[in-house]
Amino acid sequence: MALDIRRASLSSPDASRLITALNAELTATFPEPGATHFSLSREQVAEGDGAFLIVYAGGEAVGCGAIRRVDGTERGEIKRMFVTPACRGEGIGRAIVAALEDEARRLGFSEVVLETGTRLPAAIALYESSGYARIPLFGEYSQSPDTSLCYGKTL
Repeated sequence: MALDIRRASLSSPDASRLITALNAELTATFPEPGATHFSLSREQVAEGDGAFLIVYAGGEAVGCGAIRRVDGTERGEIKRMFVTPACRGEGIGRAIVAALEDEARRLGFSEVVLETGTRLPAAIALYESSGYARIPLFGEYSQSPDTSLCYGKTL
């Protein structure tokens, strides 16, 4: 399957559709009161600080992900990773991670970190097989020890 990965605006129709689907899936997976679905702002993915990417297959938006600078450092954080259910298992998630790591290098980041949910075994397997290792919960995720896992990788 030929993939086309492009930088996009968080407010684009494709981004809105993918993020809405991601949020619905997270709400179904983590329904307990107080479960937090962490956000991403337009400023965090502005040129020079981060990027929001959409993956197209056959002209259709089938996945997304973002990288943002963490607190003005040389550390980037992967955010809002999602692949539509019909396209999972096709290597799209791996392609997004690789593209986000390329963006991180372009932005001068020396390390990439991320958070994923404890009930997302496919995401955990993707990150671990992509060279990410468990790290202590950081930042806003420290408030979610029962539902969050954090990972990091030196570039």
